[in-house]
Amino acid sequence: MENKIANNAETTPPKISRRNFLGKLGIYSFLAYLGGSALATIRFMFPNVLYEPSTTFRAGSPDEYSIGSVSTRWMKEHRVWIVHSNKGIYALFGKCTHLGCTPNWFEAEKRFKCPCHGSNFDVQGNVIAGPAPKPLFRAQISLSDDGQILVDKGRLENNPDKREGKNFLLSV
Repeated sequence: MENKIANNAETTPPKISRRNFLGKLGIYSFLAYLGGSALATIRFMFPNVLYEPSTTFRAGSPDEYSIGSVSTRWMKEHRVWIVHSNKGIYALFGKCTHLGCTPNWFEAEKRFKCPCHGSNFDVQGNVIAGPAPKPLFRAQISLSDDGQILVDKGRLENNPDKREGKNFLLSV
């Protein structure tokens, strides 16, 4: 009979105590924390690179735009209108200064109208009506070496005094 009890004790696995379980849980949790911290530190060494399209694009020759016209040719691709006025050519960035909606050009009314909140802008981009607090932004515009219009959406201006300058108005 003693032999059966001895064999039975050898075959049953030893019970783990609560103290041993919590001790091992603490050690493994700490090791998991250290591993996560090490991985985060290694990941920090490799920067996130955001590949965005260029803010500069060629908008064709100035001869392609007739005086008094607003071209919507670049609106879908670059969110820019090219306007040829008596003073010269300028590029209006198609983003409402109220909440960033995209206004629409209405040729019959000679206005840009924001469909969301009713802001209205004239051909120069000045606010006519609505909640927009500032005029539309003009993008920097220049002539490239090959005679094409070069628009840079990375440089914007909506101050009426500065936007009539050489960087935001192309005299042709």
